[in-house]
Amino acid sequence: MTVSAPDPVVDTLFIVGIGLIGSSLALAARSRGLARHVILYDADSTVRSRARALQLGDVVDDLAPAGTADLIIICVPVGASGAVAAALKPHVKPGAIISDVGSTKASVVAQIAPHIPEGVHFVPAHPIAGTENSGPDAGFATLFTGRWAVITPLPSSSPDAVATVKAFWRGCGADVSEMTPEHHDMVLAITSHIPHLIAYNIVGTAAHLGEVTQSEVITYSAGGFRDFTRIAASDPNMWRDVFLHNRDAVLEMLGRFNEDLSALTRAIRYNDGEALFDHFTRTRAIRRSILAAGQDTEAVDFGRHGTVKKEQ
Repeated sequence: MTVSAPDPVVDTLFIVGIGLIGSSLALAARSRGLARHVILYDADSTVRSRARALQLGDVVDDLAPAGTADLIIICVPVGASGAVAAALKPHVKPGAIISDVGSTKASVVAQIAPHIPEGVHFVPAHPIAGTENSGPDAGFATLFTGRWAVITPLPSSSPDAVATVKAFWRGCGADVSEMTPEHHDMVLAITSHIPHLIAYNIVGTAAHLGEVTQSEVITYSAGGFRDFTRIAASDPNMWRDVFLHNRDAVLEMLGRFNEDLSALTRAIRYNDGEALFDHFTRTRAIRRSILAAGQDTEAVDFGRHGTVKKEQ
């Protein structure tokens, strides 16, 4: 599908994987004129059919058209990254850029890098944006607006290719930062991966409590538990791969979390109100810092207004 734009970042964009991120990228690229031509592919024929019905772009039935692309973005669960890169390898033209959106970076680099052809540029990236929904219907053009896109270039990455990927994400409305893949994985382990693990665990715990019925868990859910259930509704394929492919960083952060949880357990057991107050005061300051950085608002909305909002 041709898009009229005065200054596109690339002429042809090829997206592999038409889930929440892939469909949102297509919509953002088209609405903002970031590419003259947007092509999409997904291994699932049902997903391809739905993407055609949604008119997300030119949906193709194989990877051969990737040979026309200036920028290829792999939008699949991180565990599938290597297989996709291997399948793309015969088709990619010299000078093209391959990027991705994986939530882990060291593992993705290890999987994709061996399949990058001579003369092709690899610039890994990760947009820190999403909802609990998945599939082509979940996408929306403003998903990345005001969110961070982390670029994790390799020492071999071309500066021009890195600049193009940064320009693309800025064009999607994201703020862009740069890290090494290893540092990215440590940061995301504590800011994203551990919170998801906790959410999955606490919702699972509630479901298995013999003393509390499932209907009571649903009926009396306070705001905090509702937030956990939203996170725990995220794509299980994606999050299975995230934990397996960022294992070392997750285990390190989980060890630190368990140490802090043990300290809180002792404070409660021994009626140490001062320790609890000090801990809660420090964590409250973190919340205020997040608000000051513009990463959330103070508006309270626990779904009581009769509308469902897509959360980023």
